[in-house]
Amino acid sequence: MTTIAGKRKIQKALLDWFDRDQRAMPWRQTGNPYPIWVSEIMLQQTQVQTVIPYFRRWMKTFPTLRKLARSRQETVLKHWEGLGYYSRARNLHRAAQQVVRKHQGKVPDTYEELIQLPGIGRYTAGAILSIAFGQPVPVVDGNVKRVLSRLFAISTNGVPSAHEKRLWETSAQLVPANRPGDFNQAMMELGATVCLPKKPLCLVCPLQPSCEARKRGEVEKFPKPRARPGIKKIEVSAAVITRNGKVFIQQRPHGGLMGGLWEFPGGKRQSKETEEECLKREIQEELGIAIAISKKMMTIKHSYTQFRVTLNVFWCPWQSGRIRATQCEQWKWVKYENLDHYTFPAANAKIVKILLNGHGTFK
Repeated sequence: MTTIAGKRKIQKALLDWFDRDQRAMPWRQTGNPYPIWVSEIMLQQTQVQTVIPYFRRWMKTFPTLRKLARSRQETVLKHWEGLGYYSRARNLHRAAQQVVRKHQGKVPDTYEELIQLPGIGRYTAGAILSIAFGQPVPVVDGNVKRVLSRLFAISTNGVPSAHEKRLWETSAQLVPANRPGDFNQAMMELGATVCLPKKPLCLVCPLQPSCEARKRGEVEKFPKPRARPGIKKIEVSAAVITRNGKVFIQQRPHGGLMGGLWEFPGGKRQSKETEEECLKREIQEELGIAIAISKKMMTIKHSYTQFRVTLNVFWCPWQSGRIRATQCEQWKWVKYENLDHYTFPAANAKIVKILLNGHGTFK
């Protein structure tokens, strides 16, 4: 760690830069911990420009923590649709209910209480405590990791746990007692806009005079990249099953991946199966009905964090049989024009868009 004088130099340079160049964000216009909390959850693995319209719509519908706690989960998920990682929304909803039940509707101002809430870990607790309550506690996200790694040329021989521990310790020593929230936001802002993963803008960086990696001419060597797991590729067949002008949809189990969202039935294609054979097998196993595969509607490619999905979508009029859905929470026959009342995963949402724009073609 640097000297006291060096630490103060870094703090002043960063805060001066933040006061001058920070981006305008709606959650920076309040000291209320609830919208700050919402913004931090939305910003996880999501870019600022994507989050802003979602945040504004969320705060209009759920202006208070109590209003969020009283809302139905389906409404909450619908307002999250398109942001992905839906467990964030479900946890936020559950946490709001817990705050109302255990803390009289007031967001806790201690680390020990905050991390007991669903969806809040060390980073989010630190962000809320420093930004909303002015407590000098650290935050370390991906952007801050990159800034600190370069600023102090931190290397731990590729040991992730040791590197993580060192970064948190360094951040804790660096965060000032005065304006800790602004300082933490400035660190994140610097990593997002200047200290970029590739081709960082070192010439305009306020911390350039103090940056050890810059002095060594090795900026892009810090932090050492982690080995990424291989991306799994999955091929899926899905059915848009129609009957009497309505479409069949089913709700995913609440406890699983993308729990609580609605989808069109189908499943993974097995080796040596055709797309159509896969679909007939899956529909028989899931629903116990017979369908006619009329025509292929579209092929959708969608990327998730650790896998890539190719979704083959078929228009399938119902033929016979009584539905016995065994792998979902509930199911419904829905009018085309009402499909947008339900929350679908991103890939399925593309099917909904096509159906809403031209459902007459598929009746």
